[in-house]
Amino acid sequence: MVRDLRFLFLLLFILIACSSRRAVNDPVLETGVDRSLALYRKAVLSNIGYALELDIPAGQTKAISAHETLTFSLNSVRLPVQLDFKEDPAKISMMIINGQHVDVNYQKEHLLLGPGFLKMGLNVVQIEFTAGDGALNRNLDYLYTLFVPDRARTVFPCFDQPDLKAIYTLTLHVPQDWEAIANGELKDSVIGQQYKTYHFKPSNLLSTYHFAFAAGNFRLYKGIAGGKTTDFLYRETDKTKITPSLPAIFALHSSALKYYESWTGIPYPFQKFGFVAIPDFQFGGMEHPGAIQYKASSLFLDTGATKDQLNSRNNLIAHETAHMWFGDMVTMDWFSDVWMKEVFANFMADKSAEETAGKDAYALKFLIDHLPAAYAVDRTEGANPIRQPLDNLKDAGSLYGNIIYHKAPVMMQQLESLMGKAPFQQGVREYLHKFANGNASWPDLIQILDRYTPADLEQWNKVWVNESGRPVISYTVTYEDEKITRLQIIQRPEYGQKRIWPQTFELSLFYPGSVKVLHASFTGEKLVVKGAEGLARPMFILFNSAGDGYGQWPVDPLLLQQLFSLEKPLHRATACISLYEQMLSGRVIRPDELLALFGRGLEREQEELNIKLLTNYISTIYWQFSTPAQRKRLSAGLENQIWAALQQQKASNNRKQLFKAYQDIFMSAGARDRLYQVWKSQQPPSGVALAEDDYTSLALSLAVRDDADPAILKIQDSRITNPDRKKRFEFIMPAVSGDQGKRDNFFNSLKFLPNRARESNVLGALYYLHHPLRQAYSIRYLQQSLDLLEEIQSTGDIFFPQSWLQATFGTYQTKQAADVVRKFLAAHPGYNSKLRAKILQNSDNLFRAERLIKEVYE
Repeated sequence: MVRDLRFLFLLLFILIACSSRRAVNDPVLETGVDRSLALYRKAVLSNIGYALELDIPAGQTKAISAHETLTFSLNSVRLPVQLDFKEDPAKISMMIINGQHVDVNYQKEHLLLGPGFLKMGLNVVQIEFTAGDGALNRNLDYLYTLFVPDRARTVFPCFDQPDLKAIYTLTLHVPQDWEAIANGELKDSVIGQQYKTYHFKPSNLLSTYHFAFAAGNFRLYKGIAGGKTTDFLYRETDKTKITPSLPAIFALHSSALKYYESWTGIPYPFQKFGFVAIPDFQFGGMEHPGAIQYKASSLFLDTGATKDQLNSRNNLIAHETAHMWFGDMVTMDWFSDVWMKEVFANFMADKSAEETAGKDAYALKFLIDHLPAAYAVDRTEGANPIRQPLDNLKDAGSLYGNIIYHKAPVMMQQLESLMGKAPFQQGVREYLHKFANGNASWPDLIQILDRYTPADLEQWNKVWVNESGRPVISYTVTYEDEKITRLQIIQRPEYGQKRIWPQTFELSLFYPGSVKVLHASFTGEKLVVKGAEGLARPMFILFNSAGDGYGQWPVDPLLLQQLFSLEKPLHRATACISLYEQMLSGRVIRPDELLALFGRGLEREQEELNIKLLTNYISTIYWQFSTPAQRKRLSAGLENQIWAALQQQKASNNRKQLFKAYQDIFMSAGARDRLYQVWKSQQPPSGVALAEDDYTSLALSLAVRDDADPAILKIQDSRITNPDRKKRFEFIMPAVSGDQGKRDNFFNSLKFLPNRARESNVLGALYYLHHPLRQAYSIRYLQQSLDLLEEIQSTGDIFFPQSWLQATFGTYQTKQAADVVRKFLAAHPGYNSKLRAKILQNSDNLFRAERLIKEVYE
């Protein structure tokens, strides 16, 4: 009976959650793609097909002429059909509906197809137009499309919503020496006098944001991935990166394909497999079937690549390949569930790594990849739930962030642990088979998974998925005769109303020569750990010792002296993360004390991932939680500490990580001279391998400190041979200049959309523009940066608003900077709620630094 009642409650939850999908009212006519419009079109449209022909000239300023034949079946002609086109309607030169020429009726970013020209059943619409440039990412000698989440409508008229999948037949006319790739297989290519024409076969069923192509001056490499002949387009010219990277890239794709085919029980679900490496791509990757896009610098690594870089490449390839099943074959029906495709891609990428890396290595990587990034958002007052409401697709980009990419995988791991690996896999397989080539929602998946577990998924879903925040965990322990009589662990919400996070975790009790591991499970506010009763008093207790629990974990003060004596890298990492989180809350340890502890740890830590974790924390504490006066006192000692640790390390990658940390924090003249000589002679310290990108980074680090060599940037510019990297460097140079007027001009240039087109370059420049050593001057840009945020959200790609804020506010610490944020929020009470949340997320460390510096040091 309990099970039956619980099932009825779950069914009610699913019906409520899905009710909007069935409530079809007349659509609203407004900008963007409103939910009412999406529901109506899904109810009346089917069998959609796009035949697109584009004439793409060389260069990036000439117009792209285009022809589109749109076909669709219609089961109601009562209302106009709204076709999305976020462009100047004057770009449409001809429109024919079912053989009749019609005048363009354009309202609020929609072409209205009048009922008088439509018919029940098959309809054919032909459009001659000039393609919009909004998402074509045009460069001098190449371009690529990027339509996620709703930007296909900025290029061609379409039904731009994820649950109206269609077949795309693409023809491209491009300059003769260009290569091209698209979703569909290449049917043929015809070379003319000046142009080459690519005819691609009809694609599989795709959502508009999955439709993609790239064309330009790329190199074409044909290889084998997963037993399939695979095209790879790239522009990299450095043979020291190309030679080791090409076989690794194809091997990683092959391994990922094999794993997902086996785990899902479904063969690769699309007609072709291919990918393209894009210089300065906005994201790490984008999962277009048959034409995956990657950031080139993430794929092409030299032999000196660090473990972190290699892991990132492995993860990226596994993530995008997982999307072929999770997101592409089965797609969310609305972007409120965009997190579903991302959590599965990240979670499955992690699972595939577990197969090859082993349990301990997997656990360490999972912990470091996800927990710090998730906490960075979830600890803030702007924290958002994993699943967020969405009324209009024009706001869909604001849903993306660390919660869906990093908290959600932790949630999914907890769900798998709750259900058991085999039942979880069975449920997911059923979900994939049921919704293959279609669309589904999170409640659809939960309804299936519920049949495979007796657990209360309704309550679990409520706190993990539909609510924001994390638990703050504390404990009490009592002893009698040096034995534990009671160990109680308590959880409470960091913010908001009382909630319970159901989760499993481990705690370890450390004794001389042994460790006692206890498994625990939170089902309520308090947990008495029965397995601890009667055990001898330990030297210290480590909470979340397996790294798979979620929350602000307590730190046993007795652990501090033993931290870097812990045998397992996983134990050291989870302890460091917990210490950092406690420091941010003003408990257990002060920022200067933690900086000293982590600095000493560099001398003993041998695990590369942990060195990366420590150096990241050291950088944050040094630049954001230490005043300029403190930094002057600390810098020489910290420099010597890092350099000594570098000399003691045997592994080349560890030495390189420490060299980068030294480059990040150096202040003294002696350190400057040492680094300058490395840059000038291009002779790195013994055991450290540096490539062109490393010397470029070093030149920028020297220049932002107003280096005595005024020619350093010009010389470095002359050393860069790859044209794409050269353009990036030249874009960033004014932001690093010691001339304040040049920096002002650079910032003012960002107010114009064309100058923000290469978002990756903009973010690189903002890092130096707002470098802590420049903040006394650059603080004047903060108000204007906030004023631009709404425009950036409406014109930029999905991660740009978040990244803009992070690059701008990421290292500020003063009351003056915090007041800028406070005054802005107070002056805009009706501000976009999702953007307001992102401001709070990215200024959280600023507010904490302001408070901690005042409380601890003043």
